[in-house]
Amino acid sequence: MSQLDQVFQIIIKRMKETGQAPHYTEIAAEMDVSVEAGRNAMHDLFKAGIPGWLFPNTDLIASFAPFNNLPTQYRITIDGEQKWFGQ
Repeated sequence: MSQLDQVFQIIIKRMKETGQAPHYTEIAAEMDVSVEAGRNAMHDLFKAGIPGWLFPNTDLIASFAPFNNLPTQYRITIDGEQKWFGQ
């Protein structure tokens, strides 16, 4: 699995499980790389053109399709549980 694929899987899995995007330090830990390598890998994924974005002037994931890390009017409910927001 490529590094970009690995970062993608870490983010989408965390958003699916918790409704929140991971911080790049958590990405680094899961990849077993340095914090800076994890941050760079996350940035590389967004630069590759995935449908999502970082909060302006930060290293924080704001949106990662189909999920939004910030509350929106698009609430997603599955099996009676609402912990996700859509883009």
